[in-house]
Amino acid sequence: MVLVGSNLAWCHPILYQRVLAARQKRGTKIVVVDPRRTASCDSADLHLPLVIGSDVALFNHLLSEIDARGELDANFSIYTNGLQDAIAAAQESKLEVTGLDEHDVSRFCDMWIGTKKVVTIFSQGVNQSTSGADKVSAIINCHLATGRIGNPGMGPLSVTGQPNAMGGREVGGLANMLACHLDLENADHRMAVKEFWQSPQMPEAPGKKAVDLFRAVGDHQIKALWIIHTNPVVSMPEADAVRDAIAGCDFVAVSDITGTTDTARLAHVLLPAAGWGEKDGTVTNSDRMISRQRPVLAPYGGSRADWDILAEVGRRMGWRDAFDYQAPGDIFREHAALSGIAGKFGRDFDISGLADISTQHYDAMEPTRWPVTGQRQGGRFFADGKFFHADGAAKLIPVRHKAPAAKTERRYPFRLNTGRVRDQWHTMTRTGLSPKLSAHLAEPYLDIHPEDAARLGLRSADLAEVKSPHGRAILRVKITSDVTPGQLFAPIHWTSETAPSARIDAVIAAEVDPVSGQPESKASVVSVTKFNANWYGFAVSDRMLTPDCAYWALAATTSGYRAELAGCGTVTNWEERARSLFGLTRAQVSSFADEAKRITRLAFHTEGRLLAALFVAPEPVAVMRDYIAGRPGQETGAILLGRTPADVPDPGPVLCSCFGVGINTIARAIESKGLISVEDVGNSLRAGTNCGSCKPEIANLLNSLDQRHAAE
Repeated sequence: MVLVGSNLAWCHPILYQRVLAARQKRGTKIVVVDPRRTASCDSADLHLPLVIGSDVALFNHLLSEIDARGELDANFSIYTNGLQDAIAAAQESKLEVTGLDEHDVSRFCDMWIGTKKVVTIFSQGVNQSTSGADKVSAIINCHLATGRIGNPGMGPLSVTGQPNAMGGREVGGLANMLACHLDLENADHRMAVKEFWQSPQMPEAPGKKAVDLFRAVGDHQIKALWIIHTNPVVSMPEADAVRDAIAGCDFVAVSDITGTTDTARLAHVLLPAAGWGEKDGTVTNSDRMISRQRPVLAPYGGSRADWDILAEVGRRMGWRDAFDYQAPGDIFREHAALSGIAGKFGRDFDISGLADISTQHYDAMEPTRWPVTGQRQGGRFFADGKFFHADGAAKLIPVRHKAPAAKTERRYPFRLNTGRVRDQWHTMTRTGLSPKLSAHLAEPYLDIHPEDAARLGLRSADLAEVKSPHGRAILRVKITSDVTPGQLFAPIHWTSETAPSARIDAVIAAEVDPVSGQPESKASVVSVTKFNANWYGFAVSDRMLTPDCAYWALAATTSGYRAELAGCGTVTNWEERARSLFGLTRAQVSSFADEAKRITRLAFHTEGRLLAALFVAPEPVAVMRDYIAGRPGQETGAILLGRTPADVPDPGPVLCSCFGVGINTIARAIESKGLISVEDVGNSLRAGTNCGSCKPEIANLLNSLDQRHAAE
């Protein structure tokens, strides 16, 4: 299993647990190709920390080695075109651009070439690049050249950043394609779809992809937008420009489950839409498996399903008969019927065998792998050497290494990689209200190598200002050798609702892949300086806070909210400032102040129960945050000490979010009970026994304690 640009352990934890199970059962080897060390590396046999953007050079080297060692599959090569051109291009690549140790690369090639059953799993670290399409082609070339495709245990596997990404493409959810994988630029395909839907006209050229679309909005070429379940003011590159473009658009409608996202605040019309657990329909995964999704909750308030909203608008535009759907099953049957036309054109997607499915059978439908026709159901593609091109042969694409679009320079000497954390979803619209999911990493951060931190005068827990030609962000410093010198990493999730100065996509350049249109979200160039706040604070409250300072980051807790704060000005009356922050004008207050050290601590309470607390210092506040975050609603006690009482064990920061188990609790159990494996920890504390995404961190903790004992 080769994970390329994929932190599978955190971003696809269920798949990752299956990978680990395969390793335990039959010794499956794991290789991680990623510029930074992630949780997925903890169980890997080999980690290749290549230079950002150099994936093509690595896989071109692998293809050259396949050729040099005589490992091309002569039988399978008759089913391909372009093999020699791809090899010739691969031989031009210079391995040095990867920055990898030659011994490690040789070991990787030995493992890949010497193992018939190879799965190369790739994700956003590959796709979000100005050469993303080339990177994918370089991976696929290696599989086609060796016939490692179409049979059990082998092949390239895209694990996407969105659930139902496959399903979205099946229904034509991109600007350059028609439904059922039909080609927008093919006149016969256009005519077939036009006749099927009795449409008066059809576009003849692709629409604008996301980055170009918002540039067109900013130039007033597009005067109306309907944004459905996405938050581009946070998630798009050059996010400030996107925000300004949407704000200046003549008409903006937003369908979402919340009206308070950065994007929804700019809407002229807000359409309350059903959320994931309220939806009824189908989704399709990367294995072509169509699964029925059935609601577990009734739609909240006046919200409606997306299909229902779209159909209602279609009817009000005058197309009553075309949009006369009564239920999701009606749409599915229509979709299946259109796929039969696609099948006649030789397209891969064809579920025409389900075009007459009854409502009863649709409601009870079991997971079904497409295609589903009168002649075929499911099965594997490509093992028979048949591919979906006019001549039936696969195409190897000759590709060459191209460096990221943005170049480092004196003003912007660092390259910024972005990605996800373990427990949050995109811009937190589905996860931000969950105390469990916010407990693991409650604040945005910046990974920086110790050498770079020392040179910049940054200490752990400082705040750093990250700047690019397009914007700025302020993030908490996390010093780690998980990244290499000159490289930074920051998570993508925080918004104006949760940390307005940490919207990292405001920093990212809107450079895109010329084929896919994907933005290069992993390789922008930036500068880093220390953010010199005059004061730092940590606050907890049983109600929503209203911070007003240069930096703040807010997270939900089981007792209310917690917030990290920092400001540049001087505060002369902290009690007054805190009452405004918490909205508590009448509550009793207990306080401690050391004017010489500029330390202030305030606890607001009523009838002995804590309502809120604020801890202020001239440097990042040193208190036991997870303990304090759970105190609102409890007895005030000695909260101003900022730590657990002597007779109460400190659980430490949450490591297992599913069961709320802290790192100190796990460490104590390992020491006192002699636990020696992740399974032992799970049996003792339940940690790691649900989603499993914390297992790598538990393994890390076990390993670090072993090393400490060995040193002693």
